[in-house]
Amino acid sequence: MRSRADSLEFALLGLLSDSALHGYELRKRLMTIFGPFRALSFSVLYPQLKRMVIAQSIEAKEVGVTSRRTRIVYTITEKGLKRFAELNGSVTAEAWEDEGFGVRFAFFSPTTMNNRVRILEGRLRRLQDKAEALRIDLQAQPLGIDKYLEEWRRFSLESLEREISWLETMIKSEGKVK
Repeated sequence: MRSRADSLEFALLGLLSDSALHGYELRKRLMTIFGPFRALSFSVLYPQLKRMVIAQSIEAKEVGVTSRRTRIVYTITEKGLKRFAELNGSVTAEAWEDEGFGVRFAFFSPTTMNNRVRILEGRLRRLQDKAEALRIDLQAQPLGIDKYLEEWRRFSLESLEREISWLETMIKSEGKVK
C-alpha cells in the first residue's frame, strides 16, 4: 500500500468484509487497528468512505432515521470484495514497514500463508536492520550523552529484540500451518 489512504481503504474493506457497520463503529474498530497514537478523525474517515462509495466498492444505506440523526450503514460490494482480495494479495515493502504492518497483520486470516510468511520475514529483516543500527549507535556513543536519551535507546533496542523474537516464533508457527 502506497499511502495512508490505501491503508485506510484496506482496513475499511477488511472490516466491512466481515459485516456491515456504521461510521462510528468503523472508527472505533479502526482505532484498535491503527493504535492510539495515530489520530483518525471523522474528517478523514468520511471522505474516504465517500470515495469508496463513488468507486462502488461499498454501499451506504440510511437506517434508523430519527428526528435527530440518520445512521448510515456501510456494506461491502462484490467490487469491494475483489478490491480487498487484490490489496490482500499484493505484498510490497510497505506491508512490513512500521506504518503498514499493523494494518496487514490485523487481516492475516484471509491472507494466504505464503503472503503471511513474506510479510513476517520482511518485517523481521527490517527490525533486525534497525536493531543492528541501534546496537552500533549505542556502542559508539560519545561520553556525556544525555542519560535519558541513552536509556530510551536501550529501551528501543529491547523492544525491537522482543518483536524480533515474536516474529521468529510466528514464522515458525506459519511453517507448521499448511
